[in-house]
Amino acid sequence: MVSDLQRKGEAFKALHDRDGIFVMANPWDRGSALLLEAAGFEALATTSAGSNYANGTTDWDYHIPREEMIRQFGDIAQCVDVPMNGDLENGYGDSPEDVAETIRQSIAAGMVGGGIEDYTGDAANPLYDLGLATERIAAAREAADASGIPFVLTGRAECYLAGVDNAFEKSVERLNAYREAGADVLYAPGPQSLEEISALVREVDGPMNFVIGRRDTTLTVAELDEAGVKRISIGGALFRACYGYLHDAGVELLQQGTFDWTKSVIDGKILNSVLLRLR
Repeated sequence: MVSDLQRKGEAFKALHDRDGIFVMANPWDRGSALLLEAAGFEALATTSAGSNYANGTTDWDYHIPREEMIRQFGDIAQCVDVPMNGDLENGYGDSPEDVAETIRQSIAAGMVGGGIEDYTGDAANPLYDLGLATERIAAAREAADASGIPFVLTGRAECYLAGVDNAFEKSVERLNAYREAGADVLYAPGPQSLEEISALVREVDGPMNFVIGRRDTTLTVAELDEAGVKRISIGGALFRACYGYLHDAGVELLQQGTFDWTKSVIDGKILNSVLLRLR
């Protein structure tokens, strides 16, 4: 009998193997995951930014220990029927074995994909040496394969976000090395122009993920599909949109004494119908 995790892993891999682009939304708790699943998304992904912010801490600082973060991610993954990809930050450790253990724990928690960043957490030396970074991806691949569960591994180059010189060239070099080390999908968050995104897709030898994370983007799914992007993720943008609404509603209520913000309030009947699955 095929296990539920095996089924999800095969479904997630199939999304990457089929023609065309697909969008993967990013919930931060069980309620948001169930709402996005009900909206029709075929796959979801956790957001470390959303989880960090929801827990009252900053992103990219690794304040939440691995076991606690993966417990939260697993709680989200296990409440939905669609595949869940894990935003596994830098693997919660420097060594290849640290990364391998993160992959093992993620699969045990219910994830069938995950991304590993090459950001060190040290602003003075933000990226792992390419040799070590490649070993970390190879260790993740080995751990995933040993599980027997189909697992889509994403290798991330943080060159743009870390502000390194020649970010485009460094991203291409690193992503191609991660592909050779066993990454299924490649990802360089940061570029926003369609021209630069298209150039990355041409120069990187593997399927590319693109994140919609900035305000007021004019890009469309159709344009990114035409550029050759395989997968779109939303990162922490949906979380920040909700918190932006919360902030603006609070300001309106206190400063203007009005309730215009209630026009966008979701009907409680919709929430109840979706969230009944948690019982």
